[in-house]
Amino acid sequence: MGTSELAAAGVGAGDEVVLPSFGGSRVADAVLALGAVPVFADIEPVGFCLDPAAAERAVTAHTAAVVPLALFGQAPDRPGFAELSRRRQVPVVELGAEPGAASLAAARRRRLAAHLGTRLTGLVTPEPLPGREHTYARYVVRVPGNGRPDRDAFRRALRARGIAAEVPVPVPAHRVDPRRSGAWLPETERAAAEALALPLHEAMTRREMHRLVSACRALGGLVLEPAC
Repeated sequence: MGTSELAAAGVGAGDEVVLPSFGGSRVADAVLALGAVPVFADIEPVGFCLDPAAAERAVTAHTAAVVPLALFGQAPDRPGFAELSRRRQVPVVELGAEPGAASLAAARRRRLAAHLGTRLTGLVTPEPLPGREHTYARYVVRVPGNGRPDRDAFRRALRARGIAAEVPVPVPAHRVDPRRSGAWLPETERAAAEALALPLHEAMTRREMHRLVSACRALGGLVLEPAC
């Protein structure tokens, strides 16, 4: 993912590329394939996308590109990265853009996401950030409470009820060889411990939605804080 785009931006051996660790494993592999060095920066407290301020702090004289990702259908902060590029004279290469933001399928997913947002309590549900579109390619919530133990227990309980909940990023890229780094990325670690993808697709029926909401509400006392 992204090798040709990075090469076209001038990334080569020995260069540094700033990118998110959360959801950035395939891009990090593309960076390594070019002989360049992935430099991981933290994500935003909401939205799961690369934080422009954190990315700028990671820029050095060896930085050849900054790579924000559109993650789970949430667009990155394009104005923020345009300003970073202007100020630091570093190209920004956006990868992972979700096509069809104005499609009927995306519009349907937005309606379903809005419905879930009014029904699921106790979970931190995704919402589009100001001025940034969200196609809800995946409906990723945060399960509050005691981090990974509560999130994993909630997932197991949902799956026992036939709800195919998945952990979207089991391990951030900066903790996996050969990309391992000693970067301290607190928002990335928090997202990796709390994030859970609930089933949502444009063909979802009212019955399926009701089943999902009912399963979540039935597990309200599972974690330290109510899960739904």
